[in-house]
Amino acid sequence: MATSGNTRLQTRNDLAWAISVGGVATILFAALLVATWYFASTLFLIFAGALLGVALYAMSNLLGRVTELPHPLRLATICVVLLALLCGAIFLGGATIAQQATALGSTIKSQVVNLKAYLEKYGIDTSYLDIGSLTAAATPGPQGDAAAPEKPHNLPSAGTIASSGGAILTQTWKIVLGTVGAVGNFFIVVFLGLCFAAQPGVYRKGLIALAPRKHRRSVAAVVDRIGDTLERWLMAQLITMFVVFLVTWIGLMLLGIPSAFILGVQAGLLTFIPTVGALIGGLIVVLASLASGAFAALSAFVLFLGVHALESYILTPLLQRQALEIPPATLFAFQILLGVVFGIWGLALALPLVAIAKVVIEFVREDGDVVA
Repeated sequence: MATSGNTRLQTRNDLAWAISVGGVATILFAALLVATWYFASTLFLIFAGALLGVALYAMSNLLGRVTELPHPLRLATICVVLLALLCGAIFLGGATIAQQATALGSTIKSQVVNLKAYLEKYGIDTSYLDIGSLTAAATPGPQGDAAAPEKPHNLPSAGTIASSGGAILTQTWKIVLGTVGAVGNFFIVVFLGLCFAAQPGVYRKGLIALAPRKHRRSVAAVVDRIGDTLERWLMAQLITMFVVFLVTWIGLMLLGIPSAFILGVQAGLLTFIPTVGALIGGLIVVLASLASGAFAALSAFVLFLGVHALESYILTPLLQRQALEIPPATLFAFQILLGVVFGIWGLALALPLVAIAKVVIEFVREDGDVVA
């Protein structure tokens, strides 16, 4: 009887301990989710810096195949070349890019308004489109209003001047904060990327050291697989983005579409976002081409289809067949999910995040257990 009583007591103690550990684990997991949600922008910023570091390290490795320079000198060479290209683009084509960007913005606004008017002409409700400001900006006032003489008015009161000045200062402060935030984020990503690329072994060891000792060998294998996968994908993606930019720019220039260079730049940059980026880039190209006539818009649409086919059926299978094999529907579903939850960060970084998850799942399935 005493043995039976001890057994029941031990069972109750084990059950209480299991419930306690499970409760604590659940609370910690919930706290982790809340922290991830609250600091999502910061985490995505750090992840973008890590991706830049992987890209720089991959470029350094490619340079190491043709030269025997040490890694720091190779990395410095890559950074100097990229900086020279950026400065050359700014100083040689900065004015052209700014003019084309301004013209493209005006063209897109006017074409959106024209499209809205066309749809409303045929009885299609466009009230769900929030383009009231675009309509107001693109619709000129009556000629009579422009020709009418100004009516005399009294000087504004001191309160009106103060409130107007306060509104101006508020808007100016918002612009300054937005600019500082964007520039600050850019330099944060660049700084993190340089740090990760300069000493990848240090951060790899630190990441592995966070795991329990018995799991470190498995964690090291997963980290190496993730790094190798992201390296190959990033290099293939950079080549794809450059080809899309070049083909789009030359094609639109031959078609006589204004702002061809800036349209090529945005098409190349949006290629980084699979599926969704290509659709957005094609829509922008077609809307910008409508100002040149129906034939130009049709030609631009055919060009977009050709570029999309080049990317989807030639470049991606050829360059990324050994990097990533993620079904398009799966990737698109995760893009929509992360885009809705985390905004533009989730949409832009969905593919590398899914790639990391895929590597971890494949490793677990291959070994059956991550315990070394």
